[in-house]
Amino acid sequence: MNIFSEKLIAWYAENKRELPWRDTTDPYIIWISEIILQQTRVAQGYDYFLRFIHRFPNVTALAEAPEDEVMKCWQGLGYYSRARNLHAAAKSMNGVFPATYEGVRALKGVGDYTAAAICSSAYGMPYAVVDGNVYRVLSRYFGIDTPVDSTEGKKLFAALADEMMDKSQPAVYNQAIMDFGAIQCTPQSPNCLFCPLVDSCSALKEGTITKLPVKQHKTKTTNRYFNYIYVRVGACTYLHKRTEDDIWKNLFEFPLIETEAPVTEEEFRELPQVRAFFADGEVSGLRLISGNVKHVLSHRVIYTNFYEVVLPENSTSFSAFLRVKIEDLEQYAVSRLVHAFLEKYL
Repeated sequence: MNIFSEKLIAWYAENKRELPWRDTTDPYIIWISEIILQQTRVAQGYDYFLRFIHRFPNVTALAEAPEDEVMKCWQGLGYYSRARNLHAAAKSMNGVFPATYEGVRALKGVGDYTAAAICSSAYGMPYAVVDGNVYRVLSRYFGIDTPVDSTEGKKLFAALADEMMDKSQPAVYNQAIMDFGAIQCTPQSPNCLFCPLVDSCSALKEGTITKLPVKQHKTKTTNRYFNYIYVRVGACTYLHKRTEDDIWKNLFEFPLIETEAPVTEEEFRELPQVRAFFADGEVSGLRLISGNVKHVLSHRVIYTNFYEVVLPENSTSFSAFLRVKIEDLEQYAVSRLVHAFLEKYL
């Protein structure tokens, strides 16, 4: 064991987070936790993990569940392609979780990091995890300014992570460096004063803590403008299912019109797409009830307006949409924005 891994593992013994997926070597349980935590903080994902495992305790239960039920269980976590990939991967296993690195890596939605995390924790295989936490800890400790998102950087850090790993206890080492990056060597304001690596950290010595790790490309974001219409027809409303290959695929939402730029309430009411939803004379009741709701994703920012309209029960407007009772909305897996709207207004 080298001094780096020795100190990390000693720190982990005193500071590790007690998490349910660390008390098992069941690859299914570990897989679910890793997928949930791909784009979700532990504090947010913890309860989702417990509910998901309670409902789908094994590969067979997940594989046999209807997709709408899986998506409903995932509702609120975001990045819904993760749930679809989980479901598809479970179906591909024939009830048995893969027991080799190659088999785990071949699962839909599983990359190098997730495969390493599963195989080290479930099977004790010496595969080092490499993600944002690991890039940050290694780049600072060794003073490496090679961009982590370059081909050269990915190869360099993968090799270094493998070299630093304690091969006799890969699960403990991987969990140690992950927790160390999440708790101690954080992106902003790392706790250098009480760091066990303080005497040998290159970035601290050279004053480059805030400059590492280096990225050569900034994520380009685009703006999208969503306009939802919440229709009230007696005790019912209207939904439709997103089927296009886009965000929130296979989730339900209110009738939606996406515009290329922001529009005012008056401009929206006059759009041909809006008027096409309504029977003659009924569009006049449309009103804005929540405007410019901002939702930030990794590569885009969505600005959303929510409109409401109350129609008579014999209305023929929105005839192309699914009519459901408002009291039954909780049975549908809805997009994140609609879910937030329902929690606030219903």
